[in-house]
Amino acid sequence: MRVFAYLIIILFLAILTTLFWPIAQVEIGYFSDQIGSVKYTLEDVPYNTFVKVLRPVNTDFSIIIPKIAVIAPIIAGVDPQNEFEYLKVLKEGIAQAKDTGLPGGKGNIYLFAHSRDAFYNVAKYNTKFFLLGKLSKGDEIFIYYKGRRFKYVVDEVKVISPDEVNYSAGSPDKNTLTLQTDYPPGMLFGRLIVTADEVGMQ
Repeated sequence: MRVFAYLIIILFLAILTTLFWPIAQVEIGYFSDQIGSVKYTLEDVPYNTFVKVLRPVNTDFSIIIPKIAVIAPIIAGVDPQNEFEYLKVLKEGIAQAKDTGLPGGKGNIYLFAHSRDAFYNVAKYNTKFFLLGKLSKGDEIFIYYKGRRFKYVVDEVKVISPDEVNYSAGSPDKNTLTLQTDYPPGMLFGRLIVTADEVGMQ
């Protein structure tokens, strides 16, 4: 009987490890970079072995967040109320909520990645935004859109209730960016929101 109980415990731990190893892997990688003083940048820095250069996956619509080494394509015009639609998209990259802004125009660009259907799908749908909570005021975010690069600077990082939906609107006369994911990852208790202001374009 005791052997059976041990086997159940081992099986349970193995399942938990399988489900949440991707999160642990990302956290370990980030911690390792911090210990090793590794920094990510968009430009080459000759003779600096502590700098790693990040390249966009495409210049049509993609995102780079140097501090947490995020590189991902963005899929435009995704309905955040249509679970079937956005879960399919989130297997490929980050979703841009339909009827929100686009780079180069006024308004708020709303990007999201979450796994609100079930906690055990956290590694399938929102891996890219696991470390959003590591961002702080002043950190840089880059959006590539139609061959141009737009720079944003983080203004605020906060956790809100899942019932708060006003963050997708932003201000109609400002160029802003909002990133959203689950908090904690894979759970429905809250939403982690990062807001940023556009500061330049290349």
